[in-house]
Amino acid sequence: MKKIFAALVACALTATYAVAQSLPSPTLAARSWLLLDATSGQTIASQEPNMRIEPASLTKIMTAYLVFSAIKEKRLDLHQMINVSTRAWKVDASSSKMFIEPNKPVSIDDLLHGLMVQSGNDAAVALAEAVAGDEAAFVVQMNREAERMGLKSTHFANPHGLPSTDNYSTAQDLATLATRVITDYPEFYKIDSIKSFKYNNIDQPNRNRLLWLDPTVDGMKTGHTEGAGFCMIASAKRPNGADTRRLISVVLGAASDSLRTQESQKLLNWGFQNFETVKLYAKGQAIATPEVWKGAQNQVKIGFAHDIFVTVPKGVAAKLKSVLERKDPLVAPIAINSNAGKLNLSVDGKPLVELQVVALEQINQASIVGRAWDSLRLWLK
Repeated sequence: MKKIFAALVACALTATYAVAQSLPSPTLAARSWLLLDATSGQTIASQEPNMRIEPASLTKIMTAYLVFSAIKEKRLDLHQMINVSTRAWKVDASSSKMFIEPNKPVSIDDLLHGLMVQSGNDAAVALAEAVAGDEAAFVVQMNREAERMGLKSTHFANPHGLPSTDNYSTAQDLATLATRVITDYPEFYKIDSIKSFKYNNIDQPNRNRLLWLDPTVDGMKTGHTEGAGFCMIASAKRPNGADTRRLISVVLGAASDSLRTQESQKLLNWGFQNFETVKLYAKGQAIATPEVWKGAQNQVKIGFAHDIFVTVPKGVAAKLKSVLERKDPLVAPIAINSNAGKLNLSVDGKPLVELQVVALEQINQASIVGRAWDSLRLWLK
């Protein structure tokens, strides 16, 4: 599932979205921003999406992802109690903290709430040590995971996001990372929607103000340092016909807390009001049955390994055109989910997205006689 999702995101995020350019994008007071439709995987609009920025506490999204992975793989348990190291307790006293104390046991569950709700830098270090033994080893895991996700312009130097020249990312990469958290670990992502968390008799609110202002927003993360400015990733689900769709906004380098909230809300509203997401094909639905050479069967069903959604401006869906470019000749043996070509989608002659088409069934080789006959036919063709 993760490999399929990664391929879908890689395809969609690099698509030429010329149709969206016919609509004026919103003007945002931020250095860099991006709006992603997580349902289709398409970037709707962006400004300087590949600008290298300091991610500040948005770094904690990767920290959370690795903790979620450790829990799912049973290397950690939510109810497991760990002792707080002096290193975790001492992390920058002027920064965001959940106020854990040295040698006082705390649960992984509480640390996750402290990380995601209170943005505790002390929680980030404690969790890093719980997963990898020490902070340095955890950072190695962070960068290994970033590479696996295809975050080509991202590097992590610590688990919390405190300033470092070796801690950097882009709006494009952060959108991918945010989508992976929501898709791969929905059972843990819901912690992001909690408005406040009390630990050690200190009640702290979630810094994502949209949780109070917009009931469709169910998370993500804020960040701030002097170098990064005020940053925010927000995610919202709203009705889309009979279904729902999710948008993820990434706003980086705003001048204030209130401004990053305002601009994130503006971006989400613009995306929901002006675009819709259409389901074109279901997983396993055959879009063609081309001829197979040297196979035990004469034809093969081709289509997609996952549901296919596309995001278009409202009122444009009826104008969608598709052109199938097969990877001919298709010669057996053909493995299920192997590449069979691509489907190019366009609107009014403008390219929208390119989708990889795969074989929906396995085709074994024909007999020696059958292969010889098809070899002759191919030669004549």
